[in-house]
Amino acid sequence: MDVHNDVGLTAYLVNESRARREDLAADPLAREWISDEQRGAVRHMWNEFAESVYPHDDLVVSLRGRIILETLTQALEKRSDTVLVVCGAGFSSYPWLLPFAAAMEVDLPDIVAAKRRRAAELRAAGLLDQREVEHVAADLNEPESRRRLLDRIRQFAAGRPVAYVAEGLVFYLPPDDARAVIGLGVSAAPDTLTVVSYWPLSTADHPVLAAQRRWFRKRSVPEDATYLTTGDISTIVGGPVENHSPEDLQRRYLGEVVVPEIELIPEHVAVAGP
Repeated sequence: MDVHNDVGLTAYLVNESRARREDLAADPLAREWISDEQRGAVRHMWNEFAESVYPHDDLVVSLRGRIILETLTQALEKRSDTVLVVCGAGFSSYPWLLPFAAAMEVDLPDIVAAKRRRAAELRAAGLLDQREVEHVAADLNEPESRRRLLDRIRQFAAGRPVAYVAEGLVFYLPPDDARAVIGLGVSAAPDTLTVVSYWPLSTADHPVLAAQRRWFRKRSVPEDATYLTTGDISTIVGGPVENHSPEDLQRRYLGEVVVPEIELIPEHVAVAGP
């Protein structure tokens, strides 16, 4: 896959960001997902993004991954039979970092193929445990694809509690599609834990996002973005939402705000459900 010219490039950027701050992200597997042959190209792209947009993607992405990992850990403590579904899985490591009964990872076909292939290589090398992980290729812009995925999630869960994560994804989708993706978990099972990262409506004119859009336009990533409020997410999932901003997460995991949100891509994480 050409990591420089596809919406899937975000999966590579996110992985490099986590690999750079693996202690903060609590993801010791991050450095393993990209082969040595590709890592140089990924680092070059990350450095270009840092110079053109901002140098703090490693901070925001690692904080995002950390709160998701913590939230999923709490879900497993409540119900050890919880199954995991991650939309926009990219090269995340959640199914191998936590003892889920089973996990489903959903992404675009090229990313799914790369993830499946690399997972097999890492298992053969003894770096990944044997886990029940189902890799699903889906274009979440397409209603029919979402309907098929919803049926698959219901069959996969088989009555077990679901932890549903939509990470680094919904802001790249048109508004109706973004809302539908956020609601997939509760559509599959009403008591689903939903964790979604999003850009707040109040940040639509954020200067860092403007710079990001200019950079992404050169790489076939859609310019338009979807912005949401916690009220929007609460309506979709049918319950209250706990919101985590980049500044909140810095206080939580670093003890202070190292970089103010005005200098960051303002990606918030919303948590809803049991």
